Amino acid sequence: MKRILEVGPSETGSRGGMAGVIRGLRESEGLNREFTVHSFPSYIDGSLPVRLAYSLYGLLRFWLLGRNYDIVHLHTAEKGSTFRKSLYLRAAKRAGAKVVVHIHGAEYLTFYDALGRRGKGVVEDFFRQADLVLALSDSWKRELEARFSMKACETLYNGVEPSLFEQGAGDPAEHRRDFLMLGRLGERKGTYDLIEAMELALRRDPELTLCLAGDGEVEKVRALVAEKGLENSITVTGWIGREETLKRLGKAATVVLPSYHEGLPLSILEGMAAGKAILSTTAGAIPEAVTGENGILVEPGDVPALAEGLLRLSGDVELLRAISRNNRQRVKQLFSLEQMHSRLAGQYRRLLEEVEEWTP
Repeated sequence: MKRILEVGPSETGSRGGMAGVIRGLRESEGLNREFTVHSFPSYIDGSLPVRLAYSLYGLLRFWLLGRNYDIVHLHTAEKGSTFRKSLYLRAAKRAGAKVVVHIHGAEYLTFYDALGRRGKGVVEDFFRQADLVLALSDSWKRELEARFSMKACETLYNGVEPSLFEQGAGDPAEHRRDFLMLGRLGERKGTYDLIEAMELALRRDPELTLCLAGDGEVEKVRALVAEKGLENSITVTGWIGREETLKRLGKAATVVLPSYHEGLPLSILEGMAAGKAILSTTAGAIPEAVTGENGILVEPGDVPALAEGLLRLSGDVELLRAISRNNRQRVKQLFSLEQMHSRLAGQYRRLLEEVEEWTP
């Protein structure tokens, strides 16, 4: 079978969406029926010296061991991720592999616009040399095509496994006042806006609760919650694993993510798979997943609208039940791992057919 190598953050040494996507691809029964799929860790979380040392180690290992593949699939974000992956791309192309560049970074175009001439040149060449660029949404695809010269660009929505989140479902009426935010805590994710919105909403409904679960600016967030005297209403857990995530989903009716910049967040898809309402923003590809039938979207930074969203969802049990049904169905139809991997298999297949067609 043709060999595929997924290159990106370590499945065990990194937190965040990219590592989860890579794990899903490596373990995919559908993909592995047709291809041999391996993963290659190019990055781990840690201090700057640890990250730099591991990145150099990864590049050396790739040069020695990781070049015997038909397709090298590079999972890429902004900043250092792109510059590191550009080195992997060059090595893979020299070895005769087809290269897929998969853009995950929520602030990718902002990063590109801030670069100098030389930096932009590296990024532009990165896109130009890729055999296929994957965007997380149709809107991202259009933006990337408008900015960069590429051989091909396709949309590939993130996916989740619906069955894994069944235990996080239940009757929303039991937890209609309980909200959950999953992911990195900080300004980009709108965490401070959400705390301010909760402060406003609690004046009208003191029984509302919010759990903030994720890494990032955990201590800063805890300090702000304490400063505002909201410890009885807002819990800050820090990073939680899959088992605890499912427990927290089971104790909430709505997943909130008031981000300023996003791709297609896995936390939203996980919430939808568990039958939760979604309260989020119009950032990135979120409007392609969340419509008026399965949640509420506000503009990034609109704290009063966010507070109204909290109150509206907590006060309408029938709306929550309708959204719960809609979200579980929508994930199965559009955002399941099965759908994602099936589309990706077709994209891999077309790349490999191009190789066969042009082989003398």
